[in-house]
Amino acid sequence: MEIELTKSNFDGEVVKSPVPVLVDFWATWCGPCKMAAPTIAQIAEEYDGRIKVGKVNVDTEGELAALNAIVSIPTVILFVNGKPVEKLIGARGKDEYEDVIEKYV
Repeated sequence: MEIELTKSNFDGEVVKSPVPVLVDFWATWCGPCKMAAPTIAQIAEEYDGRIKVGKVNVDTEGELAALNAIVSIPTVILFVNGKPVEKLIGARGKDEYEDVIEKYV
């Protein structure tokens, strides 16, 4: 399951999460974001219980995007113990996301 992340729930869902959190920074108008979305959803389903997967709409959550230094979308960041440990910019294949996740789960 993917969690919609906002300024109000980011701390609880990501920073204080006991499991790694894969966060997808995206926008509705972004073509590569739309291409990556099914892959991110599949990862959320397959890794359910081992990681969380969250989505941040950069248009509605600009402050979160700025705090995480998002300059290009899609950007996917893996947070472990509340800290960013890996950043993937641009749409990637499922295997690339899994390689990053598997280092930490």
